[in-house]
Amino acid sequence: DIFPGNVRLYVHNDALAALASGTMGKLHGCVLIAGTGTIAYGFTEDGRDARAAGAGPILGDWGSGYGIAAQALTAVIRAYDGRGPDTMLTSNILSTLELSSPDELIGWTYVDPSWARIAALVPVVVSCAEAGDEVANKILQDSVEELALSVKAVVQRLSLSGEDGKHSFPLVMVGGVLEANRRWDIGREVVKCILRDYPGAVPIRPKVEPAVGAALLAWNSFMNAR
Repeated sequence: DIFPGNVRLYVHNDALAALASGTMGKLHGCVLIAGTGTIAYGFTEDGRDARAAGAGPILGDWGSGYGIAAQALTAVIRAYDGRGPDTMLTSNILSTLELSSPDELIGWTYVDPSWARIAALVPVVVSCAEAGDEVANKILQDSVEELALSVKAVVQRLSLSGEDGKHSFPLVMVGGVLEANRRWDIGREVVKCILRDYPGAVPIRPKVEPAVGAALLAWNSFMNAR
């Protein structure tokens, strides 16, 4: 009812808009989004697509902001119980949340277990890793491997890198977890992990918002249909 009858509508996964924001509207390559959640989505020039992850935290979006922070909270509880090693995460997370004991984390977590609220603790995990905490470092390294694995799965299914594994393709990196604003640069480590298997990947950090990518997709569709 909103649009005139002559308006064409296209409904896609929103990861396509993020991909297009890095390729300036061209649907080719792979996008990795890692914010509160995560997804890898790829598209070939002949119209084939594939995705990995993006199923939500319960179904294993490891590497996302939620996944990183949830593992950190778990590590604090394990250390408190004596089931895991001591970690700097305990004092830093409790200080950030203004709590006095790991016991209070239970109430804090379940009073409002929204994904974004948990994911907001990622900077604390990064800070602890930068300070040399082994538990925090392992959480981040495991997350890097999971994020890279999502991209590799998409690249392999679509043969984006060609038969020899060396063909060039855009790798668009989007989301707060991948921002390069700390010494422990998750995005940089993910790229290094991907390049070991697919040296043709060309990392792109978009200069425009995904909404601009959506507009470019619409414009290109309009021009191609004329």
